[in-house]
Amino acid sequence: MANSLYDFGMIGLGVMGRNLLLNMADHGFSVIGFDKDAAKNSALEAAATPGTTVKGVAELATMVQLLERPRKLMMLVPAGQPVDDVIASLLPLLEQGDVVIDGGNSHYTDTLRRVQELRPKGIHFMGMGVSGGEQGARTGPSIMPGGDLDAYAKVKPMLEAIAAKVKGVPCVAYLGKEGAGHYVKMVHNGIEYAIMQLISESYALLQKGAGLNNDQLHEVFKNWNQGALQSFLVEITADIFLQNDDKTDKRLVDVISDKAGSKGTGKWTSQDAMELPVAVPVIDTAVAMRTLSGYKEQRLQAETLYKAPENALHVPADMWIKQVHDALYFATILSYAQGLAMLREASNDLKMEIPLPEVVKVWRGGCIIRSTLLEVFTQAYQKNADLGNILLDENIAYLVESVIANTRSVVAQAAAAGVPIAGFMSALSYFDAFRTGRMPTNLIQAQRDYFGAHTYQRIDIPGTFHTEWQQH
Repeated sequence: MANSLYDFGMIGLGVMGRNLLLNMADHGFSVIGFDKDAAKNSALEAAATPGTTVKGVAELATMVQLLERPRKLMMLVPAGQPVDDVIASLLPLLEQGDVVIDGGNSHYTDTLRRVQELRPKGIHFMGMGVSGGEQGARTGPSIMPGGDLDAYAKVKPMLEAIAAKVKGVPCVAYLGKEGAGHYVKMVHNGIEYAIMQLISESYALLQKGAGLNNDQLHEVFKNWNQGALQSFLVEITADIFLQNDDKTDKRLVDVISDKAGSKGTGKWTSQDAMELPVAVPVIDTAVAMRTLSGYKEQRLQAETLYKAPENALHVPADMWIKQVHDALYFATILSYAQGLAMLREASNDLKMEIPLPEVVKVWRGGCIIRSTLLEVFTQAYQKNADLGNILLDENIAYLVESVIANTRSVVAQAAAAGVPIAGFMSALSYFDAFRTGRMPTNLIQAQRDYFGAHTYQRIDIPGTFHTEWQQH
């Protein structure tokens, strides 16, 4: 193969870059990777399946020269300045018609800027979200490309080959113009934050309400994963409870710190939702709770300062497990509803033309938020592709109604017992506001006009009004 040209190139041979290339090679494509670290180039070649065509090089120019024209290459480097640095290095080496993909977690505004900067030079630039972690990259990720439609046509056969498959359908599709691919991935990560928060709250409820140990928690989550809650995150949660610690005789989950980290994509989702504006309170809450988890010393102080309520959670175990299951199902639906509503609003506001029916199909396999619920959402969008909010679908309304009573019971009992379940509470509050025809916001309108002459609208006469409010 030394004198032949390669189908696809990868810049950055960390775990994700290496595994995506190996996945492509397994599907019959000849691939070449570049990394300054010679050990990573060697590791790439050593990990290749026998009979596949895989090469690692330590010079960027060498890789570019060895690519079939128009060249198709991807960067998997840290977001921000490193992406701009790679593009600057690439530009002298590329020709018109070449396709450059950013497969990292870049902010969509950076992607938009890069698309616009490279378009006059004849270079096709695409932002592409990739989800599924190390294993997904190797065996079938969920892929969220956006940007240049002509560029997508050039890489579509490769992406469809390596993507996860659900019922034979690849979990990849063109998801909209400009920065749409990275926008969809950002919202995917926001939903991921929300569901992880809700699962952690379920864990606390089951421990405190039913006194379950790790073996019992494993059984509960394993059973849940065989029903309506079937999902990747519930599946791995069941596994986590059985992992032994290699340094003590305890289960690993019990010796892991409760200070959680984050890489910023959840925060971006909250920030951009507020810019639109669109309400995503479960995602906002999940971000806030990770931040609050970092206040460890203050929390330990507060624990000695404030007494816990005397209403302990004591519920028959079987009944409580069923109630928490239903609350988690309800709040998970609400998390998706908020994320999808955000994508719809952003698509219209930023003119990205994001096809929501395609988004939920792409999320059905390979990605971190894959779930049996996405089949339900797919059916909802098949009935109405322009659904304003999935909560307005009759079938989804039926599912929500079936679990709402148990959700209210869990939230009420947890509140009385002082168990922090901010995710569940915010999901329920959003739902109750969403189904309320007249909210008390008329009073806020009055207050704003009273102190700042911000004006208000009326329910009986069109137009904008201001009143000189009297002090009584």
